[in-house]
Amino acid sequence: MPTSASQMALENLRDLSTIKWYVIPLLAIVFYIYTSEIKKARESGNWNAVLCGLTVFGMDFINETWNGWVFHLTQRSALWTAPGDTALRTMVGWNIEIIFMFAISGIIYYNTLSDDKKEKILMIPNRWFWAIGYAAFCVFVECLLNKGGHLVWEYPWWNLSFKGVWLIFLFGYFHFYVACIIVLSLRSMKARIITVSSLYIIAITANIIAMGFLGWVY
Repeated sequence: MPTSASQMALENLRDLSTIKWYVIPLLAIVFYIYTSEIKKARESGNWNAVLCGLTVFGMDFINETWNGWVFHLTQRSALWTAPGDTALRTMVGWNIEIIFMFAISGIIYYNTLSDDKKEKILMIPNRWFWAIGYAAFCVFVECLLNKGGHLVWEYPWWNLSFKGVWLIFLFGYFHFYVACIIVLSLRSMKARIITVSSLYIIAITANIIAMGFLGWVY
């Protein structure tokens, strides 16, 4: 039986009547950031910021997809559930506000990096230092959201315990930025495009199978 948080998250799921006006300026901000980065990339030939943006969002798309699968397969709860007020709930653990945030998180990460990929911070290569830093910050924010009841954790191994926080760090956020590091390490643009595109192919295919063919709701 679904938990109360899961039942709340299923209410108004993908209901366009819940959309609020603040979505419009947020969407405009995301468009502005991407168009600015694309303009810079056309002039410089460096598309890394755009690729990092798409990589992090693609990884989040995959994360939210398997989280939805967890909910359906258990018929109880996803690992994380977002039952609170939102302008649009797209999945039980994903809403439009989270989408906008992760749409630009990869760009923020890339613009934090040093131009010298060999530069170190506290003896850690800067790309890995900031991957750890941003993942840790995301975990901190998630803990605050959980405390406020906006993001609900159901399982005892995915919570504020020492083990739980490490799992959230590793499988909730850190691998997003590891994916960016992998994409940035690829030598050819073709390889980078294929790698980033594969993230969306995986997520879209999984959702088509689950929602389109099997009729799952998450």
